[in-house]
Amino acid sequence: MSLKPHLGVRLLMKDKVDWEAVGPKEVVAMRAKSEKLMASPLLRLVTGRPDPGARVEERFLDLPGRRLRLRVFRPVRAEGPLPLVLSFHGGGFIAGASEQNDWVNSGMSAALGAVVVGVDYRLAPEHPIPAPVEDGIETLDALASDPFGWGVDPESIAVFGESAGGTIAEMMALRSREEGPKIRAQVLANPATDWSVSFMDYPSVERNAHQPGLSVPKFRRSADLAFPPDVDRAAYSPVTFTSLAGAPPALVVVGGLDMALDHGQRYVDRLREDGVDARIAVYPRATHGFISTPGLVPAAKPARAEVVSFLAERLRERAHSR
Repeated sequence: MSLKPHLGVRLLMKDKVDWEAVGPKEVVAMRAKSEKLMASPLLRLVTGRPDPGARVEERFLDLPGRRLRLRVFRPVRAEGPLPLVLSFHGGGFIAGASEQNDWVNSGMSAALGAVVVGVDYRLAPEHPIPAPVEDGIETLDALASDPFGWGVDPESIAVFGESAGGTIAEMMALRSREEGPKIRAQVLANPATDWSVSFMDYPSVERNAHQPGLSVPKFRRSADLAFPPDVDRAAYSPVTFTSLAGAPPALVVVGGLDMALDHGQRYVDRLREDGVDARIAVYPRATHGFISTPGLVPAAKPARAEVVSFLAERLRERAHSR
């Protein structure tokens, strides 16, 4: 018998938007509506309440030509220097906000004794690629020097990314092989790892095309809006790179009913082929974005625990080497 997503997921996360008819103005309007919903206390029933072991604050980071909002979780009980985890939400580069990862981010902060920063990077269609990736890289470069006095350890940094945010995290992790602050671990939840011409040519895309969480039309429309015609999509598709050798250790968490399942699996396969420590955790009844919906998908809790365990192991290696 084939597996089905949980009833709540089927009822609340079914995509009812006619994405083929949606233009840039409509995307911006839908995003504004979604941001209002994100602030609703009722949505916490779906996205989960923040861990009381971490306190939250908002900061603004001034970068050349723009200001980014940061949603920062700091552990209530921890002694410095503290690890730093940068977190990037999903949304296909056209939607989403750092609040949707509050449950994950606060849990990481409390369990790891780390500063976890959700980055509200710029979004398409107003700010297409490479803007979101540039925001991730420049935020990391700025925060590694601890400008806000959080007591972070610049040698104990990890990245977390969900869906399109996974692309940002991947690109930052691979960049750190040669420049910028060293990234000790990358954790990716249902990541997009291939935006090239073959980004839809994966068995899981066809197999899970009608599952809630991510639809084929939305996947296509997001790519069209996020990547201008003059941008080389392969340059943001790590599975197409000649070599991934030297990348930080990776954990990929993905749902068995997710279109992006094979994106994550292929990334792990490529990393392993190039000698990188990489593992994948597949939760059979979970759909796209499940780790941010603990109120709907029971697998979110063990998935977060696995993320914490992986990061603790990798960041502990740094602490023992001091």
